Amino acid sequence: MYHGRSTGKGPSTPMQIYQQPPRLLIVQIALPSWADTCSNLCEALQNFFSLACSLMGPSRMSLFSLYVVQNQHECILPFVQVKRNFARLQACISELRMLQREGCFRPRGTSLQLAVQDGLQQFKQYSRHMTTGASLSYTSLEITVLTSQPGKEVVKQLEEGLKDTDLGRVRRLQVVEITKGDLEYTDSVSPAEEPSSDESSILGTDIDLQTIDNDVVSMEIFFKAWLHNNGTDQEHIHLLLPSQCFSNISRSRDDSMCLKCDLQERLLSPSLLPGTADGSLRMDDPKGDFSTLYQMASQSSASRYKLRVIKALNSSGICESLTYGLPFILRPTSCWQLDWDELETNQQHFHALCHSLLKREWLLLAKGEPLSGGPSLRQPASTFYVIVPSRSPTLLVKAVATRELMLPSPFPLLPEDPPDDSLKIVESVLDSLELEPTYNPLQAWSHLYSHLSSTFIKPQGRLHPSSESRALRKAGQFQTNRVRATVAPLPMTPTPGRAPQMPAARESSSEAFFWPSKEEEYPSGP
Repeated sequence: MYHGRSTGKGPSTPMQIYQQPPRLLIVQIALPSWADTCSNLCEALQNFFSLACSLMGPSRMSLFSLYVVQNQHECILPFVQVKRNFARLQACISELRMLQREGCFRPRGTSLQLAVQDGLQQFKQYSRHMTTGASLSYTSLEITVLTSQPGKEVVKQLEEGLKDTDLGRVRRLQVVEITKGDLEYTDSVSPAEEPSSDESSILGTDIDLQTIDNDVVSMEIFFKAWLHNNGTDQEHIHLLLPSQCFSNISRSRDDSMCLKCDLQERLLSPSLLPGTADGSLRMDDPKGDFSTLYQMASQSSASRYKLRVIKALNSSGICESLTYGLPFILRPTSCWQLDWDELETNQQHFHALCHSLLKREWLLLAKGEPLSGGPSLRQPASTFYVIVPSRSPTLLVKAVATRELMLPSPFPLLPEDPPDDSLKIVESVLDSLELEPTYNPLQAWSHLYSHLSSTFIKPQGRLHPSSESRALRKAGQFQTNRVRATVAPLPMTPTPGRAPQMPAARESSSEAFFWPSKEEEYPSGP
């Protein structure tokens, strides 16, 4: 766990923010499909890292390394810290863009397994080079193999090739098959759904198989899942419901029904990104990423933050103007410390709650119970939340205003009969608008990626190789200092006597809820 502090004015609260494990991405290149995949993959990586490197607060990603597998495996980016390394990551992506797209080569059957083994070895070497007593320790690695080959065949190839390899330091091994399907912008896509999955076992390590479409948006969403808090060491929140409403259900000590839930962000907070409209807000602001609920849920491993349900509301019984802050998602916990029977029972009750709320068209009003921090003369203020069901096994949680926060606002009744001339003019204007059944955020562009990327560009530098450099590459005249695989990550030096290679990545260089948000707008234009 990362022990950080929220920034901003005033006293900060100690936080425990789960940090994703180091990640190794292995891109298997096969011709001619690479020509169709390359530009989409590179754009998705560029967009993702512009976000990951720009997010303020504790780093969500730690280490990242990139291998490519063609006729042999090659490390084009040794393990580097993601934060403050956008120039190096961007240069690596530029190299990926220029890999061979035409022609043919004969891939070696062992290249993929060698890339996994070599990446794992580099990770172990990097871990040994970490400063003793550092605040972060890297104990396990997640490996993702990105391929356009049939996924099940790649899984079998890895299973056979790695059967004698010690994978004790591998937390997860995943094969992602890029398919030729195009994304239809009909709904938000979530990587958590994983519509196509299969598992195979090698020495106790599962190989997950997932498919994604060959388009930028699908790949972006896959990579953004790396920013989620997917820790399973403990459940995040206890959702307490009055016990008299239920029977034959395990209860907490205060005789309430207790659903153990994990908390997940629905959106990235604009307050964590430089140059956005809300970028001047503090991180501990209600609109910030670390709003009260997320902050309290992350504070203590000894006790869990509790949301106690106090009332039910009609689905139309609350005004949207009374909610504030970013929404969060509740899911049934996947904490590994719970036994299977408790996990299954907890999940079943959670699903039953979602079904019942949808059937009744109810919302829930809950009160957050602050964690006890020892004796204090001051009573901590409470936060109230409204809990909204969806047609997926999730609940949406959003903070709702209390009496102390309300300001007087006059709301006179709307006149019943507006003038006919005005009515005709306005209706004519409205008739000219294109009507969409729902708001789809995947169709709204704010040019945020290009803005974030531009903030890293230095006027005196040039990250993209010139056309002259490309010509030299093609002629095989470009001198190289890129590190091949099977080398110690620190220090990085070229191996003498190697054939010329391409240059190194240099260090210098949705579910629909009852309330669709009206805070987001379509862009006015490019």
